[in-house]
Amino acid sequence: MNKINLYIVLFFSFFIFFSCSSEKKSQKLKTGFWRGEINVQNHQVPFIFEVFKDGDSFKIKLHDSDNMIAINEVTVKNDSVIFPMHIFDATIKAKINGNSLSGVYTKNYVDDYILPFKATFGKNERLDKMTSNKTFDGKWSINFLENDGTTNQTIGLFKTKKNKLKGTILTKTGDYRFLEGTTDDNKFTLYAFDGNHAFVFKATFENDTLKGDFWSGKSYHQKFIGYKNENASLPNPNKLTYLKEGYDKIEFSFPNLDGKLITLNNPKYKNKVVILQVFGTWCPNCMDETKFYSKWYDKNKNRGVEIIGLAYEAKDDFEYAKARVQKVIKNYNVQYDYLIAGTSNKDAASKSLPMLNHIMSFPTSIIIDKKGKVRSIHTGFSGPATGDYYIKHVKEFNELMDTLLNE
Repeated sequence: MNKINLYIVLFFSFFIFFSCSSEKKSQKLKTGFWRGEINVQNHQVPFIFEVFKDGDSFKIKLHDSDNMIAINEVTVKNDSVIFPMHIFDATIKAKINGNSLSGVYTKNYVDDYILPFKATFGKNERLDKMTSNKTFDGKWSINFLENDGTTNQTIGLFKTKKNKLKGTILTKTGDYRFLEGTTDDNKFTLYAFDGNHAFVFKATFENDTLKGDFWSGKSYHQKFIGYKNENASLPNPNKLTYLKEGYDKIEFSFPNLDGKLITLNNPKYKNKVVILQVFGTWCPNCMDETKFYSKWYDKNKNRGVEIIGLAYEAKDDFEYAKARVQKVIKNYNVQYDYLIAGTSNKDAASKSLPMLNHIMSFPTSIIIDKKGKVRSIHTGFSGPATGDYYIKHVKEFNELMDTLLNE
């Protein structure tokens, strides 16, 4: 039986269980810690989640290393549990059987994206035994090997914390967020699961060279090589995206969540500093940036500044995109504006803002001064998992905003 047929069997088997649940004995979903596992290309991606009661309702905290993700929509019916993955259009559906769960993880916005899922109660760590011998602590120059023979240069940042290897991989368009795992002699295995992306990294360090494999989700795979390098660097994120020759400002006309077309000529934005956040609700780096912008805007909105989120979503469907954005607004208490700008295809996104050389990353931030002049375009976002890079970015952002707001 091939993999596609196997996933179809798993998917429909779950719904047979669910549809027949009224005839089965009710099962109680136990509160406490669970270890979940999602099968990614024959590799198990373990993650920890905590089930608790809030009044009469169940809620879940997904522990992705140092990142906690609140899941407030949990449905328990007879012998089954269903929970969507935070703001992402993905869902876990499973049958409850005492100390275990079995079912499927589904990305609802991707055709035929169904992966086997299981969970065991009473486990509060990703693995029964996690160790780190500090072999990989430090800064690494890591090159991912592309199918066309080129390489994608990145920076690995790893550190031992409480006998676990933690860190992230920083790219010119963002970072791989919160990685966590274990070492065994000269090998490491790192995992991440944020609700929308399931990662496995495995590598061996020999003869001063790190050689490894990266698996993501249902089918993506890359090899990588690396070297310890405390001087590793990436291109300046403020120079990767820019206005084409002949353009001096940003112009667009996109619908807001009520369907009304909005431009930068709207009186609300007149004589104000405006931040355009090019993002998508499917993008975890965008969520890190949204958390930052939401809190920053609450503190600074009376200083003459506005933020406009330009949403590029997985489907070319206004109502679908609107619903995804509304979920972000609710979960992150976002008070600034959102417009539905297009789809997540980078070529299509670039055409929607033709004055830019390209859209190479979600997110991208465009900062416009009070006179309508573009003063900065920042590609990507270095989130909290990047440590000093995040601190540096926040500092530089605040310095620029203070300058523009005081002009």
